[in-house]
Amino acid sequence: IQKSGINLLWDQLSNTAAIEVEDYTKYYNYVQMTRLLKFMALKYSHIANMSSIGQSVQGRELWVMRITKDPNADVPGKPKCKYVGNMHGDETISRQVLVYLVDYLLTRYGEDPRITELVTTTDIYIMPSMNPDGFEMSREGDCSGEAGGRSNARNMDLNRSFPDQFDKINVQQEDIPEVTAVIKWILEKKFVLSGNLHGGTVVASYPFDDSASHVMQGYYSRSVDDNLFKHLALTYAKNHPVMRTGEPKCPDTPDETFEDGIVNGAKWYDVPGGMQDYNYLNGNCLEITMELSCCKFPPASELKKEWDYNRESLIAYLEQVHIGVRGYVKEATNGTALPDVRIMVAGINHNLTTAQFGDYYRLLLPGTYNVSAIATGYMSMTVVGVQVVEGKATELNFTLAPLGNEPTGGITMGTSGANESSTPQEAQPPAQPEHQPIQPQDFRHHHYNDMELFLRRYSNGFRSIAHLYSIGKSAEDRELYVMVISDNPTLHEPGEPEFKYIANMHGNEVVGRELLLNLIEYLCRNYGSDPEVTQLVNTTRIHIMPSMNPDGYEIAREGDVRGYTGRNNSNNFDLNRNFPDQFTTITEPRQPETIAVMNWLKGYPFVLSANLHGGSLVVNYPYDDDKQGRTEYSKCPDDKVFKQVARAYSQENALMHKGHPCEDLYPSEFFEDGITNGANWYNVPGGMQDWNYLNTNCFEVTIELGCVKYPKAQHLPLYWDQNRRALLQYIHQVHRGVKGMVIDIKDGTGIPNATITVEEIDHPITTNLAGDYWRLLVPGTYHLTTSAQGYNSVKIYATVPEEGVELVDFRLTRVRSDPNGQAPMDPRATQDPAEEVFQSFIKDLSLGQGLEQLVQSTATERSFRYRRYKELSEFLRGLTFNFPKITSLHSLGQSVEYRTIWALEISNKPDKPETAEPKIRLVGGIHGNAPVGTELLLEFAAFLCINYGKNPTITRLINETRIVILPSINPDGRELAREKECTSTVGLTNTRGKDLDTDFFGNASQRVVEAQPETRAVMDLILERGFTLSVALDGGSLLATYPYDKPVQPVENEETLKYLANVYARNHPKMHLGDTGCPSNGQMGNIPDGVLRAAERQSHMGSMKDFSVDFGHCPEITVYTGCCLFPPAVQLATLWAENRKALLSMLVEVHKGVRGVVKDKSGKPIVGAMIVLNGGVRVFTAEGGYFHALLAPGNHNIEAVADGYQQQRQEVVVSSYEAASSIVIEFDMDNRIFGLPREFVVATAAASMTALVVTACIIWCVCSAKSNQQKDGFHRLRQHRDDYEDEIRLTSMGSKKSLLSNEFQDESESEEDTLYANADKL
Repeated sequence: IQKSGINLLWDQLSNTAAIEVEDYTKYYNYVQMTRLLKFMALKYSHIANMSSIGQSVQGRELWVMRITKDPNADVPGKPKCKYVGNMHGDETISRQVLVYLVDYLLTRYGEDPRITELVTTTDIYIMPSMNPDGFEMSREGDCSGEAGGRSNARNMDLNRSFPDQFDKINVQQEDIPEVTAVIKWILEKKFVLSGNLHGGTVVASYPFDDSASHVMQGYYSRSVDDNLFKHLALTYAKNHPVMRTGEPKCPDTPDETFEDGIVNGAKWYDVPGGMQDYNYLNGNCLEITMELSCCKFPPASELKKEWDYNRESLIAYLEQVHIGVRGYVKEATNGTALPDVRIMVAGINHNLTTAQFGDYYRLLLPGTYNVSAIATGYMSMTVVGVQVVEGKATELNFTLAPLGNEPTGGITMGTSGANESSTPQEAQPPAQPEHQPIQPQDFRHHHYNDMELFLRRYSNGFRSIAHLYSIGKSAEDRELYVMVISDNPTLHEPGEPEFKYIANMHGNEVVGRELLLNLIEYLCRNYGSDPEVTQLVNTTRIHIMPSMNPDGYEIAREGDVRGYTGRNNSNNFDLNRNFPDQFTTITEPRQPETIAVMNWLKGYPFVLSANLHGGSLVVNYPYDDDKQGRTEYSKCPDDKVFKQVARAYSQENALMHKGHPCEDLYPSEFFEDGITNGANWYNVPGGMQDWNYLNTNCFEVTIELGCVKYPKAQHLPLYWDQNRRALLQYIHQVHRGVKGMVIDIKDGTGIPNATITVEEIDHPITTNLAGDYWRLLVPGTYHLTTSAQGYNSVKIYATVPEEGVELVDFRLTRVRSDPNGQAPMDPRATQDPAEEVFQSFIKDLSLGQGLEQLVQSTATERSFRYRRYKELSEFLRGLTFNFPKITSLHSLGQSVEYRTIWALEISNKPDKPETAEPKIRLVGGIHGNAPVGTELLLEFAAFLCINYGKNPTITRLINETRIVILPSINPDGRELAREKECTSTVGLTNTRGKDLDTDFFGNASQRVVEAQPETRAVMDLILERGFTLSVALDGGSLLATYPYDKPVQPVENEETLKYLANVYARNHPKMHLGDTGCPSNGQMGNIPDGVLRAAERQSHMGSMKDFSVDFGHCPEITVYTGCCLFPPAVQLATLWAENRKALLSMLVEVHKGVRGVVKDKSGKPIVGAMIVLNGGVRVFTAEGGYFHALLAPGNHNIEAVADGYQQQRQEVVVSSYEAASSIVIEFDMDNRIFGLPREFVVATAAASMTALVVTACIIWCVCSAKSNQQKDGFHRLRQHRDDYEDEIRLTSMGSKKSLLSNEFQDESESEEDTLYANADKL
């Protein structure tokens, strides 16, 4: 049946399509093209396979014909190349010639040796139409595109919709499904070579298509593979009879010419968002754009001619995929193929990666190259002097040995052999540049307002590489601006070092301030044209702070040679004596400028820095002081490194390098090579450079730029000339030493906060969030050790080259747990594959830019306003109506004035208890006069609901979390409060005048009056337990607080509570800086990291978070969103932007810590078992035996206790970036009685019972014998009974005692009678 079906299809296709294959007289519409391609795929199935990579806006398939031997299988050794046509729907020649090319390759395979070899050795993909919707709208004969069809069905130009290196392309994904499909295709296939066919003129255009300056025409935007691109473009052009002339003579541009028929894209005209640049920058693929005809949609009569013009060019271009270097990368130990290995060519800063079979194809022109293979966790390998000849590619295979492959972290002897080819030192600018760099032209002194405008102008004018931000404010409220310059200025890119310059720390030392403004201009204007600048910007994230003391600058005076006016800040403190010091206690109050810089340094992984001063001419390096406070050499552990970087600067400043800087002012002063140890010059306690070195990963020197502190403006050009080369050369120094990644050997993800130590240098550095690190070192061989909490340490030898940086990656194995719980437990020891996927999901969000990317990918636009109770209720009900599958609205109770206290649950199963999922509580509006939290939570709820099912990350978070939102728990107070009242207490309490945050008491003895109805409603929810984390939003300051509000010491589990508050604060753009800046409510001053124990802010009893911790067994933090309690509604959008990432971070954080299940030996879950954390905090197992507790990163002890079972103990490692460690606790029955082993107690009891029985028998026997004797005696007594009774009666008259004795005897006698009477019955 199947065969007959195929035959029927064959007949149908043959009847309709066979005659069309060689038909050059008409265009094929979508239906005809589809039918024809299917026919050819079926007829030549041994070398052709047809598939779709996606659909257009209108649902048309994006067909691709794959042509190669064995087209249904991926086999190694065949480079992939592609042609894409008809990207602009009205440029139609490309569509037709690619269909003809398909036919040509298929019909000549096996007959034409050239075509046969090409198809056999190459994996060819041909997409005739990327924009089938546009084609259907276009019209034959329309040469200029006036009839439409260029764009897709959503009117989007597909060649302006790809991600761009210089600009953010603002397009909605749903508007460009064609682009989305092609991007996915590019990233999956790892093409080597590509051609994008267009129409409108006749020329081959090559990258880059745009530049940072976006000059519309005439600006050559050169890639590092510029010569190779020109060769590829020439290959196509020289085989095209019209293109090679360079004179297309198009009617609309008759005078336009192109030398040799090729052109740099940006030089022709600027095209942001183009496809060819995306291929080059994001895939392994080199792509050029071919313009095939002057007329976009010429008459069909032109088709045969156009095919003849392009046939040889199309074939010759495909053959270029076989030039350069090719080979395989395999693992040394077992020979397995290594995919995603970086292939680097020295001097060409464009790397590619190996494909799934470890194969790679690096197109290169003939010449001699040094080629390296670099893979995470393997020793790099470099082959020097690789000869590339014309024609077929040179075969070059690599075999890489693993680094640190001993699971317990033994010493691995080996050196990474490849010097990082992307470093500035290895990609030197050409000896004879085509043009000189653009120099700054406007030299003058910039006062604060002038400087601010200058910075804003360059930030706005060069947005693709420049970004302006402020790290805080001066004492007089001036912004402390920083300009960051990089190819991706707003993000830290793993592996790219962060560098900084700071100037004008002393306000009257102004040369550095002006030089840094000159440097900003120089970098911005020369990026993309000057090779050195482009290299630095592409490989370094450069932060420039022109003025750390803008207040002092404003009172300084031009012409000041050696004065002090303006030196200090406006509070009259010397900022370079204001940092914490290792030898001296700094008693002066920490200044706002100092605090801002300290917080700034904590927030960025800076590697190298310079602090620009004035008053001499020398580079000064740590230490700046010593224990005795004497002027003598104070050597730091990295003394050699500091000398190296200091000389790098001084050697480029001839006057400085002489060592006699200020002979007129200080004739006896001499500095060898223009450098000096700080303390050896003079003692400076509290200096910034030492604080950098001792408290961060950053190495900083102080550069004195001239003898005159505030020179005349006319002398500024001379300072620029003297220091320009030095400023650039010093930035280059950040690329010295070693760098790399510290990764988990199991999943390949980076490990943050790992420690890198160098033997004999007592100065460890730590990895960044993504696991990347940089360690400055002088050339030589070093013994490096890396360690991380929960991992085995790894040691390795590495050799730092004379120039450049050595790449050294570490792969760490986790510490495995002992069956008896003696070692920290591997949190993934019990994971199933689904759990590992979720671990990776949480890790991606926790490290690097995961959360930031989520925020950017889920932008929301709406107008913010405040909602009163009625509108709030309608809004919540609206969410449940619109998103019924993921929301559930509940009433917790009512306020004093009978307003409902709402709780909105968001989950994939909101009405079904899922105790295995963590549960987070978000609370707002406890104080009615601070309603920002209410509005943020309402927006957060809408944000989550709207993105559910659209954004996969949001969808996953909702599916794995139970989110309960209480937007307003004091609705009565909210009704009383008024907008724009920043300090008013109206609405703070409920209508009974009770501050609800003083009404949460768990013990009746502490409560004076009955709980308020609002409090009772929330307390009942908290007492349900089951919550893992709670976050309350309030106002009136800018910080996060953690329990307790009550004045208790010490705080149990404080490390964890503080950590949770820190997570929120550091994901807030301002809060983590610690500058509360709230003068109106007394919240002035600095709060370290923006986090405070609540009692230190305002101590009181009965707070909600204290109740949550003590009685709900759930950690709760309070976030104060801003100084103003009730800011204007126009500020809500900004507040939402500031808090969105932090709120999302809480949804991620709630999945961390430790979780697990408690059960007995039979597998039965144990409900109500107590889990004791570190001997203090307690949580209890829920249904199914599940528990989940948040813990600060580190090692923790867990004890599990349940009635009737033995106590269990385990130690776990909690990570700051991984989902909760999953453990299983199995209980044995408690075999201890009264604290003794059950077996001992039972044996002892049995022995005791036996002894008791034996003893009882002996007693009975003895008693029986005695009873017989007594019985005989009593019988004799009865014989004389009458006489005896008389005697007794007489005797008893003597005393009361005798009477009592008589009574006793009578009673005994009666008992004896009874005893013997019973014995007689027996």
